[in-house]
Amino acid sequence: MNIMMMTNTFTPHIGGVARSVERFTAEYRRQGHRVLVVAPKFEKMPENEMDVVRIPAIQHFNGSDFSVVLPVHGPLASAVEDFHPDIIHAHHPFLLGGTALRMARRYDLPLIFTHHTMYEQYTHYVPGDSQAMKQFVIQLSTSYANFCDLVFAPSQSVAEVLQGRGVRTPIEVVPTGVDVKDFARGSGPGFRAAMCLPADAFIIGHLGRLAPEKNLEFLATAVAAYLQTDSRAHFLLIGSGPSEKTIKQIFARANLALRLHHVGLLEQPLLASSYQAMDLFAFASRSETQGMVLTEAMAAGVPVVALDAPGVREVVVDGVNGRLLQDESHDAFVAALQSLANLSSGRMTLLQEGARSTAWNFSHESTASRALALYEGVRQRKEKGNRQTVSSHEEYGTWEEMVRRIRVEWDIFKNVLDAADAAFHGGESEDKKQP
Repeated sequence: MNIMMMTNTFTPHIGGVARSVERFTAEYRRQGHRVLVVAPKFEKMPENEMDVVRIPAIQHFNGSDFSVVLPVHGPLASAVEDFHPDIIHAHHPFLLGGTALRMARRYDLPLIFTHHTMYEQYTHYVPGDSQAMKQFVIQLSTSYANFCDLVFAPSQSVAEVLQGRGVRTPIEVVPTGVDVKDFARGSGPGFRAAMCLPADAFIIGHLGRLAPEKNLEFLATAVAAYLQTDSRAHFLLIGSGPSEKTIKQIFARANLALRLHHVGLLEQPLLASSYQAMDLFAFASRSETQGMVLTEAMAAGVPVVALDAPGVREVVVDGVNGRLLQDESHDAFVAALQSLANLSSGRMTLLQEGARSTAWNFSHESTASRALALYEGVRQRKEKGNRQTVSSHEEYGTWEEMVRRIRVEWDIFKNVLDAADAAFHGGESEDKKQP
């Protein structure tokens, strides 16, 4: 098949969606399919990318590490016509997701949508964040899903949420896979030595994008509280993002700065080695649709302590591969860390084996094969004229109106920025004229 993946985030951006698109793309290609990725331009992009079309974008939108795609798609139409896609797979309901919808309608192609993100938990990146904005983005993503031929949910929890919100399009659970063999490799002792971590230290680790929606202030506070009870414990933090400063301030206030070890973005094989260096993986996010870093940690044999949340409870099984906490308090999290740190070596080995066994259930070979089989089923139904998507002109008009509202808000925001910039520089110029 010729598969077109349309995403607002892609390498070198680090995040769940970008990594998901990258992994599925690599596995589809390995299994003999052709994939065209349409994504924004990012700083420090790889050179000479194979079958990737980049769209101009505004970088670091509103202080985040996201890009906002600009409506310049001239070269895209010719690239699509040359590619002859059999399937269009959208990974967002807006920006390039809107382009995917229009192209699917134009070329009469099946449209798949993966609902990667609970978008209402990211509205703090948008000016005018409010409860009304949260409801608006829920309505937008639900309406978009109902224009598609099939929706992929990364977990059963998300599938149930989408059904409750009124998604009528068929939903299938298709998690992003993990390369179990890759993450089982690596050198934990070597990584510890490189990071100047004591060989006998008890290492609590966390890896991911360091952003407010990941509940990292809670996590850092709980881990710091645990470190104050255990002099041999250290915290290994891997990733980058706007919450980095907050985390470091928490450890500094607790006089634990020397036991916080931070390193930025890592790629294989160092990524696997970083997991291998950990004794436990700590996770407190409640905004996940799928805990990809959890399956990576488990592939490295690292048990997890996490808060119960959608996308997490499908991976973490309390007492089997870690601890899944119903009590969302700092005290409960600290107690869970203490309980695992004090386990006998035999009991810890059982948790590590349970973690590795769980990871095999999420191997990327099996998840990609499932996705490909679902593509083929949608394609066959489409060819028979048995399209299951909602496509009424009235509902499409409603979705278009929501997109227009986003554009209007964006234009207003840009105008405010331009006016402020003009006022600032205008005043600066006048000041310079003074004697």
